[in-house]
Amino acid sequence: MLKKSVSILLATGFLLIPPSVSLHAESLSEKKANLQKQAESQKQQIDEANKKLDEVSDKMRALQGDWQDATDQYNKVEADLDDANNKMDELEAQLKENQANLDKHVTYLQRRVKDIYIHGQISYIDVLFGAQDFSDFLNRVNIIKRILTYDYNLIHDIKSEHDKIVKNKQEQAETKAKIEVLYKDAAAKKSTLDEKKAALEDMEDKLRNDKETAEQAYRETQAASQRIQEMIEAREAAGTQSSVVGSGQMIWPIHGPITSPFGYRIHPIYHYQIFHSGIDIGGDYGDPIHAADSGTVIYSGWVSGYGNTVMIDHGNGLISLYGHNQSLAVSVGQSVRQGQVISYCGSTGNSTGPHCHFEVRKNGRPVNPLNYL
Repeated sequence: MLKKSVSILLATGFLLIPPSVSLHAESLSEKKANLQKQAESQKQQIDEANKKLDEVSDKMRALQGDWQDATDQYNKVEADLDDANNKMDELEAQLKENQANLDKHVTYLQRRVKDIYIHGQISYIDVLFGAQDFSDFLNRVNIIKRILTYDYNLIHDIKSEHDKIVKNKQEQAETKAKIEVLYKDAAAKKSTLDEKKAALEDMEDKLRNDKETAEQAYRETQAASQRIQEMIEAREAAGTQSSVVGSGQMIWPIHGPITSPFGYRIHPIYHYQIFHSGIDIGGDYGDPIHAADSGTVIYSGWVSGYGNTVMIDHGNGLISLYGHNQSLAVSVGQSVRQGQVISYCGSTGNSTGPHCHFEVRKNGRPVNPLNYL
């Protein structure tokens, strides 16, 4: 009888558990699953972004490497060309010296031939037999020997200088041909160097311009964020409150991956610190954006940096913001319910692609939206 009573009480107790407890556990489970899914998507997006950044860095390093290789090759050709030109100058100087020596020896030979022509060829036999004594004979032999040696050396020097000039001119022709090849090679290397340098400068200019654009966009967005905060603070100071109070438990305004998280971060390329006052949720043009919670629309229009923007007051100092919309579906003062379509996804304002910039502000200050989703 006691066991039967306990069984009835237990069964009754289970039946008395409010359905909301079970539903709440289920919603927490779903929330956890959704958060895990969003985290995985976010990690994938971060990995892809890092991959793109690595590709840009690799491309920059490759361009710098190509430019350095082209510079080294061009410098080597320039050095070879300088050596060839220096050798050409040396050959020119040597040629002038050889030609001067040849001209001098030819002049001597011409005088010798002229003298022979005018006075006739000397008979060395008559000279020898005309000696008066043996000592005179030896002197005459020595003189004849010197004359013959001089004539031989003169002819030999002329031939030697002539051979040097022929060899010099041949080396000059070879060096000139080498210089022409080097000039062409240097011109090709210079052209390649200029192309690599131009590509590197273009990449640097693009990164510089992108950085300036990103910084300007960030300044505009930060200024817009400050204006929004001032707008909210003025509304609170005036005592204006939403006629509709939300549950405080928000839903995702659009289904998609988080492409940019909330909070401070270091820009991966430009290396300066930036603050992102919300989360960016990926979407496509025209995708419906839903109210994260019930409340009253306090702004529906253009905000510099944010583009087409909707702001909803959920009461208790809690406000949500939806930026970069393609178009808006609500107006100021309108009451909206959780899940109602309030706008359509776009890429207006400072945006590089369609997404929903979703902010949650507590008493005017941006807080992490993930704490409310």
